[in-house]
Amino acid sequence: MAIATAPANSDTARENQSRWGFIQFVIGVLMIGVIGTSAVLMLNTESESDGSGILTHTVKSGPFFVSVIEQGALASSDNTEIKCQVRGRNTVTWVIPSGSVVKEGDELVRIDTKVIEENVSLQRTNVHEATATLAETQADLNKARISVDAYLEGEYKEESQRRTKDLEIAQANLASANKQYENARKLFRKGVITDLALEGNLLTVEQSKLDLEVAETQLYVMNKYRRAMQLEERKGRITAHESKIEADHAGLSMDSKRLERALMDLGNCVVTAPKSGLVILPTIAAWKNTPDVAEGVSVVRDQVLLIMPDLEMMQVTVGVHEDIIDTVKTGQKAIIRLPDLTLESAVSEVATIARPLGAWSGDIVKYDTTIKLPSGVGLKPGMSAEVEIILSEYKDKLTVPVSSVLEIEDQHFCWVQTPNGPEKRAVIVGESNDVFVIVQQGVQEGEEVLLNPLADVDDAGQQESSNTVANTSGDKPTYPITGINDGE
Repeated sequence: MAIATAPANSDTARENQSRWGFIQFVIGVLMIGVIGTSAVLMLNTESESDGSGILTHTVKSGPFFVSVIEQGALASSDNTEIKCQVRGRNTVTWVIPSGSVVKEGDELVRIDTKVIEENVSLQRTNVHEATATLAETQADLNKARISVDAYLEGEYKEESQRRTKDLEIAQANLASANKQYENARKLFRKGVITDLALEGNLLTVEQSKLDLEVAETQLYVMNKYRRAMQLEERKGRITAHESKIEADHAGLSMDSKRLERALMDLGNCVVTAPKSGLVILPTIAAWKNTPDVAEGVSVVRDQVLLIMPDLEMMQVTVGVHEDIIDTVKTGQKAIIRLPDLTLESAVSEVATIARPLGAWSGDIVKYDTTIKLPSGVGLKPGMSAEVEIILSEYKDKLTVPVSSVLEIEDQHFCWVQTPNGPEKRAVIVGESNDVFVIVQQGVQEGEEVLLNPLADVDDAGQQESSNTVANTSGDKPTYPITGINDGE
């Protein structure tokens, strides 16, 4: 038997585990006592006394089987899980009683909406603000696009015309200055004007040339550089506003999704039945007596709130001790005893991995064994059941009481009552249960065997080394196993 190890730093866990192990030991001793007492009472009904006070049992043949009995609870193999769809941690304000029968659309659970409603209001405000920001950015983008045409058709054209006109005026002034200078030269040659007046006309020509160069330069710079700079600046504003509008769209989309999720959370605060049927509250920990979902309890997203079992696919799972799990096979007959009903089925599944050990397991290693139950018999989850799995079944076997057989030096013996007194017989035994053991050789049907040779025969007490019956079939010891011999 595997032993669970308590945490090294947990004295309390070790103490609790030891206490639980002791309690289980006491319970086991009491059960053995009850079984033993029942066996003796049952045997006493078939035993006889020869007047000397020696109790005997008549060897008989008949049906015989070995079984294991375990306790379990009914459950459905097909459960519709109803989970919490509200994000975060929220408080349950109302839950339907476990075991209620509902119709599709009926309310099952209500969750507190105060915090979620505040979140909805906040997200609505964020959406409105993001919409306004997007509209403002869109207007700025439109203005930036218009400014390009406005510049080319307005400011640029106006400045171009002005610069062109300035150039034409400068050209005209230069032509006029050149003409006046030529007239002045003629007058100077005739002696009409002085050389000083001639130089004044020459200066006017030079000034006109400079004015013309300035006008040409200004027109060239405007067409070559200033126009390009203005266009790039305006196109840059367009690009910036386009990027800004994408960011605003993304922000609005994010706020809108947050609002949608908040509204969805608000709608999910009322949980309704997806179909008609029975609803039960799940209990996550087996040692808890109350469900994890109740009024005032906090729940999180994806937590199972309720279960709707399919009542047509019921089953019961019991734990079978590791000492006998190898003898349990799929297809073996199983008898399920309910408070007011007894059903017959078969083992449908045997686990290959043991149940996890815990503080409540008492270091007892068990394997889950599942039996599917017939439909249409009014079964419901949670009903307690006693499951008896028939490990071996024989139509006709010769049996004697377990207490009649002693193991002495790896051999088995029983004492047969004869006219000359008790006679020691070597026997070959087979499978056994709590009451009877199969005898393959050594005694005959109808003979009387001593029920308690240790008490009635002196040499039995001296030679006896162990009063346990071995299983010559090679199977492991049967624990905890019961059986019935219909041929008692």
